[in-house]
Parts: sequence; structure tokens; C-alpha cells
Amino acid sequence: MAITTPATRPANPRFSSGPCAKPPTFDLNNLSDAPLGRSHRAAVGKAKLLEAIETTREVLGVPADYKIGIVPASDTGAYEMAMWTMLGARPAEMVAWESFGAGWITDVVKQLKIEATVHEAPYGEIVDMAALNYDHDVCFTWNGTTSGVRVASGDVIPANRAGLTLCDATSATFAMDLPWDKLDVTTFSWQKVLGGEAAHGMLILSPRAVERLENHTPPWPLPKIFRLTKGGKLNDGIFRGETINTPSMLCVEDYLQALAWAKSVGGLKGLIARADGNAKAIADFVAAHDWIDHLAVDPATRSNTSVCLKFTDDRITDGAAFAKAVAKRLADENVALDIGAYRDAPPGLRIWCGGTVETSDIEAMLPWLAWAFETEISA
Repeated sequence: MAITTPATRPANPRFSSGPCAKPPTFDLNNLSDAPLGRSHRAAVGKAKLLEAIETTREVLGVPADYKIGIVPASDTGAYEMAMWTMLGARPAEMVAWESFGAGWITDVVKQLKIEATVHEAPYGEIVDMAALNYDHDVCFTWNGTTSGVRVASGDVIPANRAGLTLCDATSATFAMDLPWDKLDVTTFSWQKVLGGEAAHGMLILSPRAVERLENHTPPWPLPKIFRLTKGGKLNDGIFRGETINTPSMLCVEDYLQALAWAKSVGGLKGLIARADGNAKAIADFVAAHDWIDHLAVDPATRSNTSVCLKFTDDRITDGAAFAKAVAKRLADENVALDIGAYRDAPPGLRIWCGGTVETSDIEAMLPWLAWAFETEISA
């Protein structure tokens, strides 16, 4: 039987899970207000950085008494800064169901050598968050970017916990409704859900996290870029835009433009609706085809941003080679770029569905996915 080539292509074939698609209105000319060639410590630079912090607070609904800082080295830098400065006062509960959570386990167990209980689940599943000891410090990812599995809600996290919760939310912020009262440390990076530029991390601290910083001195030396306190008090300037090291003002301007676009589509609620619509388009496709399925086992914990898929056809003898061949066909046709599964994840595809992606592009891409599957399985 002849395989029909789809007639329509996505207007934007960028479905990478990081760096992610720019907002639909992105235009380089909109960055012309960036104070290039100026010090980030000049009034204009500090004003831009503070605007980025306070607009983040506005869009995400971060409580007024929480601190928001712009820090070096993307989400990784922000999360490691939190672990290296705040952990060690209590035992830790280390939680992982994909590669990045597993990386945080390595930091705590092998580098910092903190007393820790490790909780792991295989790709596609999730740790029982209700079974954790929240009198310990709990380190986890909200959304497993490489597995497509997310925390369903924060209901199981007790309000009267004695320990801190440290949440890597880099592919969850701006796409999921995070319960700020249950999160003491939250980190993310600009290049994920809002499609910003790389290398800048965001660090959000609850009052309980600030208290820990001011009353706990880690027994290990801290690099300069990790130091959040001076003389036993929080270095509050970091959370007013006085960054530890030099940020890119061009990237700051790009982030401000992305935040402005986010507000124009309804803020957080609008962004969540856009991501949900994208993920639903893929879920409907999966339900209609018996050769593909979600990697995430439980629909309640399926991500609406990093949607991970696996091929289930019995005729496939080498899953990794088949998935790579399908992804290559789609890239060669310029209908879906960078959608191969993460290198440490099971073979398959990973399609970014965050709010900067248009549902019409997802819907135009999916017939091509069917075309690529049929072409490869018949080869």
C-alpha cells in the first residue's frame, strides 16, 4: 500500500526540549532596548534585572515574601547552589525518576556525603511522594524532563514539615501550577518553558529557606558563585538584581520580551492552557494509533511539556535504531527538529509541548510522525 506524504507542514518545526521554541511573536528587533555595552551594575542594568525578577513574580504568582534571584549556570547552577549552601543540617531524602534527579543524588551522596535516603523509580513511573520523610530535606524534580513524568500535585507535602523541600522545576514553571507554600527552594532556567536564552538560572527561596541560609554554615568550602550570605545574613542584593557575576543584558532583554508575551496570552493560566492543548493533541494521536504510547505509565503524572513517547510495534527489533531513524526522517523533512529521546532515557521520541509551541504546529507534525513510522516499518 502506498504511503501518503502529508500535505501540510508545521510553520515552526522546533520541538526541542531545551533550548525550547521562542515565543511565536519573537523578533530580534524587539531586543533593541537591551543596554548593550553598559555595566549590569549601572542603574539601567539593575533596573532591567529587577524588572525580570518582579515580572517573574507577577506571572508565576510567587508570594511577596519569597526571594527571587538571577544566578549563574542555568538551572543546574541554581539547584547546585541551593544544595551546597542549605543541605547538611538534616538528613536528606533524594528522589529521582529520570536522569536529572539522579544527578542530584550524585551531588549529595558522592560529593557532599550527606546522610541520605535514596528513592528511585524507573523511567515512566514516579516515586511515592507520600512515603517520604518531610522532617528531612527533600530534593526532587517537579517534572522529569527526560521521562515525561511529573508530580501530580503538592497535596502530599505537609505544611508543618520540619525539613526543606528543594524542587528542580525547570520544565514545570510557566506550564504547571506550582504550590508555593509547599516549596522552599524552586529553580528553573530561561531556556525552557518561555524559550529564553541559556546560561541564566532562577532561584526562588521561601522564608524558611532564607532562615536555613542564615542559621546553617556548611562544613565544606563554597565557591564564590555559590555564596548567598554575607556575615551570616542573606545577601539581599542578589534578589534585587545585583547578580553574583556578569549576566548577559541581551539575554535579560529576551527574557523580558518572553515574559511580556506570556502576559499577553493570559499569564500563567494561559500558558498552562496552551501546554495542555499541545499535550492533548499528542494524547489523542497516541490513542488513535496502536504502535505508539506514552512513556509515562499513569495519565495523572504525564507531563504537559516534555511529552515522551515509545514505539510499541512488535515488528521493531532494534528500538533505539528505529527511533533514531524516525527522528532523522522528520528532521530531514524539516517538520520536527530535535525530538529524539534524551541520551540516558529509553528509546523513543520527546516532543516539547510548552506554551511557546502552537497547537497547530503539533497537529501539522503528527501526520508526518505517522508517515515516518510507516516508511521506516516498511523499509
